[in-house]
Amino acid sequence: MVMELAPQPAPISPKHTSVEEYLVRERRAEYRSDYIYGEIRAMSGGSLRHARIIAGLHAAVDARLRGKQCDTILGDLQLQVDPDGLYVYPDLTVICGKPRLLDQNQDVLLNPTVIFEVLSPSTENYDLGLKSTRYRKIESLKDLLLISQSEPMVEHYSRQSDEVWLLTTIRGPSGHVRIESIDCTLPLVEIYERVEFGT
Repeated sequence: MVMELAPQPAPISPKHTSVEEYLVRERRAEYRSDYIYGEIRAMSGGSLRHARIIAGLHAAVDARLRGKQCDTILGDLQLQVDPDGLYVYPDLTVICGKPRLLDQNQDVLLNPTVIFEVLSPSTENYDLGLKSTRYRKIESLKDLLLISQSEPMVEHYSRQSDEVWLLTTIRGPSGHVRIESIDCTLPLVEIYERVEFGT
């Protein structure tokens, strides 16, 4: 399924905090928060299932990138999605080549190659809507993978051109996700290792 990007949604208003104020605050904060067009949104705690999926995902990706000029980064490094107002912490990011960072603090990434997000019930609309749309505007991004917690399923967006993305949905534990930009094939059975689903 080939998709064209929808028009960009209007920024959330009113703006309560500037980007500069947010970055100063975030660098001193004990807990992480996303910045969404003036609003600071504290990140909610994860579940055991969420943690297990991220662990399986990271192990599967990291094993396949050994010896390549790519790094896997868990959710500790912030990403500048939109310099005017969207700064987030993806669950897992792949960077190929030299990382580009916002400033000397080296804590905000500018050039992701692949982004993985594990969807959570509390943030699913945000992840599938605003965040997903804005991710696909990042010039360096080649692939975006949205991973379900409710079933073994991955929605894979792969860039075809500047404004066109191909969406492939992979379902079931026997499925595989092929990510050409990093020459990597991920079996869903590894991503969902130790995750149990109801019958």
